[in-house]
Amino acid sequence: MSALPVDPGPGHGQDWDDLVRIWEETDAPEGCKVEIIEGIVTVSPPPSKDHNTTAALLQRRLYTVIPEDWEIYRTLGVSVPGRAGLYIPDLVVLPRAIASGPGNRVPAEEVRLVVEITSPANANHDRIGKAHGYAKAGIELFLLLDPWHTGRPTATLYGEPSDGTYRVLEAVEYGETLTLPKPFGLDLDTGIFPVS
Repeated sequence: MSALPVDPGPGHGQDWDDLVRIWEETDAPEGCKVEIIEGIVTVSPPPSKDHNTTAALLQRRLYTVIPEDWEIYRTLGVSVPGRAGLYIPDLVVLPRAIASGPGNRVPAEEVRLVVEITSPANANHDRIGKAHGYAKAGIELFLLLDPWHTGRPTATLYGEPSDGTYRVLEAVEYGETLTLPKPFGLDLDTGIFPVS
């Protein structure tokens, strides 16, 4: 992962519109993910095959339980201006109507579930910076799939955001079942995910 310095020049405050403009104008190689994390434009390499397989396996299971008018997106931007963030989650679930129309991002408060899958280069962003951003924005559920967790790969479901902090609803090692509450009502066998 690399960071692009954002310096509007001496005496000028950096505001949200400036960051978004820089994000939109960043020319990264195809497949790379460009995000704003805590006010810094970052570029991550394309995810690994195991990373993509994990996202695909989870997506397949989520489609069996979400309402007909919801969708699951893999490259949709989520605006979190309160944390100077514009994230591209590995999966984001929200009503289709919110993601319809022009543009490439949605407001975080419309998201029903956000999923991040850690990679060696971005694990701390997903575990800390993005977790705080999603909580501050009030996203009800955040699922962190962490094959790079110290010791053993872990799946952690966060919820009940308050003051920029989540409560851990459930944490399991890969191989155990994690339950996504209503409106999902999904018992997820984390043993299906590849271990990096």
